[in-house]
Amino acid sequence: GTGSGRGPPCPGAAAALRRWELLRRRAATAAPWARGLLAAAAGLGLLYALLRLPLRLRDGLAAVTVFLSTLTPKFYFALTVTSSFISGLIFVFEWWHFRKYGTSFIEQVSVSHLRPLIGGVENSPPAPAAFSVGENEANRQNMPECKVWRNPLNLFRGAEYSRYTWVTGKEPLTYYDMNLSAQDHQNFFTCDTDALRPSDTVMQKAWRERNPQARIKAAYQALELNNDCATAYVLLAEEEATTIVDAEKYFKQALKAGEMIYRKSQNCHSQSPQHEAQLRRDTNVLVYVKRRLAMCARKLGRIREAVKMMRDLMKEFPLLSMLNIHENLLEALLELQAYADVQAVLAKYDDISLPKSAAICYTAALLKARAVSERFSPETASKRGLSTAEINAVEAIHRAVEFNPHVPKYLLEMKSLVLPPEHILKRGDSEAVAYAFFHLQHWKRIEGALNLLHCTWEGTFRMIPYPLEKGHLFYPYPSCTETADRELLPTFHEVSVYPQKELPFFIHFTAGLCSFSAMLALLTHQFPELMVIFAKA
Repeated sequence: GTGSGRGPPCPGAAAALRRWELLRRRAATAAPWARGLLAAAAGLGLLYALLRLPLRLRDGLAAVTVFLSTLTPKFYFALTVTSSFISGLIFVFEWWHFRKYGTSFIEQVSVSHLRPLIGGVENSPPAPAAFSVGENEANRQNMPECKVWRNPLNLFRGAEYSRYTWVTGKEPLTYYDMNLSAQDHQNFFTCDTDALRPSDTVMQKAWRERNPQARIKAAYQALELNNDCATAYVLLAEEEATTIVDAEKYFKQALKAGEMIYRKSQNCHSQSPQHEAQLRRDTNVLVYVKRRLAMCARKLGRIREAVKMMRDLMKEFPLLSMLNIHENLLEALLELQAYADVQAVLAKYDDISLPKSAAICYTAALLKARAVSERFSPETASKRGLSTAEINAVEAIHRAVEFNPHVPKYLLEMKSLVLPPEHILKRGDSEAVAYAFFHLQHWKRIEGALNLLHCTWEGTFRMIPYPLEKGHLFYPYPSCTETADRELLPTFHEVSVYPQKELPFFIHFTAGLCSFSAMLALLTHQFPELMVIFAKA
C-alpha cells in the first residue's frame, strides 16, 4: 500500500525477527559469566564436530571396503583393459603430434593455456630483432637468422615440376614455397610505372593469380596488347612450356624484348625517380632471362656455352652478387671437370666476409678430397696416421658438415631425394636437398670421395659443443630450421632434423602408463583371484 511494490511481511518471519532482536539485546546486557558460558557451549559444539569427523571417515572407508569386496575379477580386468586402451590412444596421439610438429601436445596445452590460468607465466627473453642492412658483419655472424633464399638452381615449373606431378600424382611444391615465388615475381618484374602501360598492368595482375591457367591466359592477353612484353614471355617459359627446348624459345623472345626495353630505360633513367624504378625493373628482367637461358643451355648439354653466358652475366652486372649466379657457374664447371676454374671461383667467393652456402663449403671439401681420396684407406690411415693433405681434406669435410649437417646423408644415399624447392633455408634440410640433387653426380665422379666422406663426416659432431650454445667454425646452428623446412618441403618427404630432439616427458609417461596397464590386465586375466586379493589389500 506504500507504493514500494512490496507486499506485507509474513507474520511468522516478523515474529522470528522480533525474537532474534530480543535475544541480541539480552546478550548485550547480560553479565560477563553468561557470555563466557555461551562461548564455552560454542567451543564444545566445535569439539564434537571435530571428534565426529574421524568416525565418519571410518564409516566411509568401511563402506568403500565393502564395495571393493563385492567386485568380481571381471570388473578389475575390464578396468585395466580400459585404462590401457585410453593411455595407448593418448600415447599414439602424442607420438604423431611430436613427429609432425616437433612438440608434445600435452606440454604445449599446459604451457599455452593452463600456466597463465594458475599465474605461472615465465618471463621469456625478448625475441631478437631482424638484422638491418647497416649492421656490421660481426653481429650478423654471432646471431643466426632463419632467412629463406631463392634457390639459385630452381627447376622450371612447366618443364620439370609439372611433369613430376603428371607422372607421380604428387605435388613437389608447397603453397608456402609458391607464395614466396609469387612475391619474388612481383618484386622483380613490377614497378610503379606499370599503370602507364596496359600490357604491364595485365602482367601485374597475372603475377598475383593463384591459378596457373589464369596466369597463362593473362600472359597471352598482355602479348595481344604488346608483342614485346618480356615478362609475358618469361611467364610462358616458366609455366606453359613442357620441355626445356620450348622454354628456351620463349626466353629467347623475352631476351629480344628485354634488351630493347632495357636500352630505352637506360637513356631516360635519370629524368625522374619513376624512371629509375623502371630501369631497376628492366635490369631484373634482363638478368633473370639471361640466367635462365644459361640454365637451359646447361640442361640441354651445351655446357661451355652456359659457362660463357654466366661469366658474361657476372661481368656485366657485378653488383648483383646476391643472386648467387656463381653457384650456377660452379655446378657447370664441375660438370666440365674444370677443377682449376672451380678453385678460382672459390678463391673469390669463399671469403670470410661473404655469406656461405652448402655449395661453397662442400665444393671446397670436394676439391680437397679429390687430391687424396683415390689412395685413401681407413686401415692404412689408422696405422701410419693422416698426411698433411688428408688432414686438410678431413678438416674441409668437417667444416662443410658443421655448416650443413643434413647433406652427407643425401650424398651417401642414406636418405631419398625429392625435387628441390624453389626456395631454400641455408643450413637447413631444404638446402641439403637442393645441393645433393645437383651435386651428387660430381661426388660420384671422383673416385673415393664418397668413401672419404663416409669415414669422416660423423667426426664433426665430436668437435661441436653440446648443447649448441656456440659453434666451432660458424655461429651456432639455428633452432628455427625445422619449422621453415617443413613449410618449404613437401609433406611426403621426411624432414631431416638437427640436432635430434629428445622425446618429451609425456611420451615416456604415456608409454609407461600404457605398458603398466596392459601388464595389469594380463595378470588379472591369468590370475584373477590373486589380483583381486592384491587389489583388496
